[in-house]
Amino acid sequence: MAINSISLLISLIVIVIAVIYYRNNEVSSNDRLSDVLVGLINLEKEYPLLLKPKVAIGYGACKDLFVNGKDLLILDNLANEPEHFSDIDNTDELLKTYAYFFRHGAAAERYLSNGTFFDEIVELASQLPGAYYALGGNAPVMASRFLREGCDVVLAAKMTQELLKSLPEEIKVVGGEVTKDDIHLILEYKAGEKWGSFVSPRANRFIVHNDENNPLVSSLESFGVILGPYKPNLLVISGLQMMDNYPFKPGVREKRLARVRDQMLSVSEDTRVHFEMASFSEFELMEQLVQYIVPFADSLGMNEQELPNLCNLLLHGNLTLVSDTNPRVATVLDQMREVFRNLLSRKENGRQLTRLHVHTLAYQAIMTLVGSPWKLSNAAAAKASLTAHRHVCGSSEVDLSKSSLIMDDSFATSAAAGSRRINFDNKKPVTCWQEELPLMHNEKCTVEVCIAPVLVCTVAKHTAGAGDNISSAGLVLQI
Repeated sequence: MAINSISLLISLIVIVIAVIYYRNNEVSSNDRLSDVLVGLINLEKEYPLLLKPKVAIGYGACKDLFVNGKDLLILDNLANEPEHFSDIDNTDELLKTYAYFFRHGAAAERYLSNGTFFDEIVELASQLPGAYYALGGNAPVMASRFLREGCDVVLAAKMTQELLKSLPEEIKVVGGEVTKDDIHLILEYKAGEKWGSFVSPRANRFIVHNDENNPLVSSLESFGVILGPYKPNLLVISGLQMMDNYPFKPGVREKRLARVRDQMLSVSEDTRVHFEMASFSEFELMEQLVQYIVPFADSLGMNEQELPNLCNLLLHGNLTLVSDTNPRVATVLDQMREVFRNLLSRKENGRQLTRLHVHTLAYQAIMTLVGSPWKLSNAAAAKASLTAHRHVCGSSEVDLSKSSLIMDDSFATSAAAGSRRINFDNKKPVTCWQEELPLMHNEKCTVEVCIAPVLVCTVAKHTAGAGDNISSAGLVLQI
């Protein structure tokens, strides 16, 4: 009896200690989240938008149809053999490609070449419980965010009168009308969601489309007419991923990209130009973007999948379709340095890259050339971080009960041996520093780097459009 009593007493003591430990840890975690939130909001509020920047943004628009991927796609044995298809023609290819990205939790957007098949799955998807339509396309989503943040906005897009009504009236739209809007089918999934034998490591989306209007950048000419008189502070180029694997006649896509380049060059030197990257899978298109678009932008925006894709093309001449969905800070910074170094070292008759913004699930990273017009990188990183949570959670406020920090307590500034390590400060969550960046031809430049943690939304409502909102919010304070 005595032994049993002692055992029971020990068990009770262990339970009490465990409860105290977990409660203390929970309090400590909540304190940390609260400190980080206060630090980010203080930075955001410290630099209110006093002027009304003029932003011109192209190209295109669409109707987004949102559904849960597993509700639409019925798993079969083929999906257990993930395979990538650059353009999709049938059910088997759709299942395999969805599985390819779902298992990595990686965002992707692909052209579905079979129009009849696309119309059939859109009709099926539209009848699912919870399915809904919304205004879509990189340019309209970014335009709406710029307007919300206090900018004057002109959007280049062709759309029906019906879709036009879903845009705020304050946004001026140029481009003309179409009789039928392009539709993008957004297959969303949550973190930890199961689909057959696969479990998604993070919330994300897979997008398919059969666009007829957007790949042709059909609003470009109308946009050009107003750019000169409008004199924007910022020109944003987006939506060019709609050209990926589209069946152009020989030479047509190259000519359209050349016209986009000419439009980028047509604006005043006082107008900064930002190119928003996206999910590209076609090697030839990426080569053309690096030839016609990338060298003529002051600023580039991309996520953790798009950065290594561009970096590998510049350095090794190949693409990376899927990469780490939660890369370490050191890895991302090294890739950003390589992109900066490569593009600054090129002797082009274009613009000079002076800003690079990479948004990941865990943090925001902004790299700017010291002495360039870009300002307030610390506040921009904080605003981008807060916008990431607000958009994904679908709330104007940050709810700490729906937040988590997955960024490490400290991070190395590079993967190279002997690199400096920076400790994370909860009360001053945005860390900035300057460093010298060696270029080719024995030249050097100095860049500023800012890292801001993201209060990751643990109850995701929207993943589509997150990057567009994040990039726009980051730009607002820097123009």
